[in-house]
Amino acid sequence: MTVRTEAARGTLTYSRMRGMVAILIAFMKQRRMGLNDFIQKIANNSYACKHPEVQSILKISQPQEPELLNANPSPPPSPSQQINLGPSSNPHAKPSDFHFLKVIGKGSFGKVLLARHKAEEAFYAVKVLQKKAILKKKEEKHIMSERNVLLKNVKHPFLVGLHFSFQTADKLYFVLDYINGGELFYHLQRERCFLEPRARFYAAEIASALGYLHSLNIVYRDLKPENILLDSQGHIVLTDFGLCKENIEPNGTTSTFCGTPEYLAPEVLHKQPYDRTVDWWCLGAVLYEMLYGLPPFYSRNTAEMYDNILNKPLQLKPNITNSARHLLEGLLQKDRAKRLGAQDDFMEIRNHVFFSVINWDDLINKKITPPFNPNVSGPSDLRHFDPEFTEEPVPNSIGKSPDSILLTASVKEAAEAFLGFSYAPPVDSFL
Repeated sequence: MTVRTEAARGTLTYSRMRGMVAILIAFMKQRRMGLNDFIQKIANNSYACKHPEVQSILKISQPQEPELLNANPSPPPSPSQQINLGPSSNPHAKPSDFHFLKVIGKGSFGKVLLARHKAEEAFYAVKVLQKKAILKKKEEKHIMSERNVLLKNVKHPFLVGLHFSFQTADKLYFVLDYINGGELFYHLQRERCFLEPRARFYAAEIASALGYLHSLNIVYRDLKPENILLDSQGHIVLTDFGLCKENIEPNGTTSTFCGTPEYLAPEVLHKQPYDRTVDWWCLGAVLYEMLYGLPPFYSRNTAEMYDNILNKPLQLKPNITNSARHLLEGLLQKDRAKRLGAQDDFMEIRNHVFFSVINWDDLINKKITPPFNPNVSGPSDLRHFDPEFTEEPVPNSIGKSPDSILLTASVKEAAEAFLGFSYAPPVDSFL
């Protein structure tokens, strides 16, 4: 039996048609899992690609490039021309590509691990998140926002870089720069507070990173010493973009109640609309903590601390310079309309007298020698990581993909919630 079809431009035998149908059935079962490599298999099947039903499915999978799917089938286009997966997929990455060596951090949804790529021999920090935990707390939008922000930040020296991301049915993997100089929080715990020149250097690099995010219409919203790392030379690296808010224009506002209690701005506590000046409040809070050892308005009683943030006047001890005092008063202004940065954003901070000794061009090019050198001997030097993390065994499940046959319904649901998460950089970014 032979079935003729104009779309195939020739004969399609019964056995070939059965093969094509089998591919379609398997594809429909798995396409919601984000298996872009399966799309590539269809792209490589000449009979499948010529069939109109397959083309309509491919249009659903890749609506942004429909013109590529209607290309002249003679001569046949290459797989990359047939289906342009773009910068949102990395169909080849998998957990078994890595040796997971040590736990170096923990969060609400998973762990951060030091990992060595088996083929490249390069070291990365791999953030592994549990999809079920994210969905249980309804945080999937924040995770996808973190991915989106990471994709925009690869060119700034004080923001952690994303190399690529991928997913299995139950986990998300961010493959990030490995930064092993320690959290600012860790160093503050050990030294209690910093001298003013050191605090100024860190505040300048942090402000530069925040200013860059604002230039992309991104508000960071979660600045705190735990999210500020030092690299192996002692420069600042801002990490963890899960609470970032995208698409906030210079005069735009948002109203989501989020952040870390010690660093919340008054307008956030009031549940009023707020703008990018929340980041300058947080910069003031971190600078205050670097100089004094505790956040401003701090109390062990959270309700009392919130009341302090809303109502208590800022009190500054006399052991700092007048320029530092003036900067803190400007950044920790309770009225956001009067806060330093409200009119001209980063440029107001950059031009403040406290930073008059900073050459900002040298700063952004890392030509200023950091005031503290972590003195790490190499990637395996974990002295600046909390032993609470590094002494924890690496879970066996981190480097494994679950058997798709044994997936539970909840895991399958989790797998469907993060379509488009996977990311591979364009080829020219490696050149």
